[in-house]
Amino acid sequence: MGTRSASNRRPRVFNPATFLATIGEGRKYLKFARKQVIFAQGDIADAVFYIQQGNVKLTVVSQTGREATIGVLTDSSFFGEGALAGQALRMGCATAMTDCVILRIEKKAMIKALHREHAFSDMFVACLLARNIRYEEDLIDQLFNSSEKRLARVLLLLAHFGKEGVPEAVVPRISQETLAEMVGTTRSRVSFFMNRFRKLGFVDYSGGSEGGLQVHSSLLSVVLHD
Repeated sequence: MGTRSASNRRPRVFNPATFLATIGEGRKYLKFARKQVIFAQGDIADAVFYIQQGNVKLTVVSQTGREATIGVLTDSSFFGEGALAGQALRMGCATAMTDCVILRIEKKAMIKALHREHAFSDMFVACLLARNIRYEEDLIDQLFNSSEKRLARVLLLLAHFGKEGVPEAVVPRISQETLAEMVGTTRSRVSFFMNRFRKLGFVDYSGGSEGGLQVHSSLLSVVLHD
């Protein structure tokens, strides 16, 4: 039988974790327990981080001491990339929401890896662009939508709604305080809407032993409703 034509060959699937394991010096695997600080606001920005396993919360604290959650990241996400853009000090804080395994990549090693492998640099840029789009959508959401719609959107995003068509459990034991910070409202309002969503069958708390919140696709109706 003849060899398969080039057009029939499957494209190589790039695995960033596998590639990062080959870059040599300048990388280190770290384990963080739930609620442990990975880096604090004001720390020296000298590395990029890649989540092998777990969930990480990104927060920022104002000069008056008010804290805001700006993102929750899951497996296969990068953070701390400001170090590559000349950021001398961390502008926010990264905290483990669950037990985490994280790869710390020194700035020089990350730059070298980006130059070495085009597939890796393409994937990294795509991740940054996707996050930038998400931040723009968050701003628009904050400006024009009600707190109920904003909460529904946050829950759907945390559940990865639209990825492979199957909603997943939200970050285990995510607190209503964290949701309130992400939505830009009070904990009491979040509690009110969460109870309402539960009664309507949009969410339930049967997420297993870790207490994950299950989000159903029917919650999308809250976002789409005018």
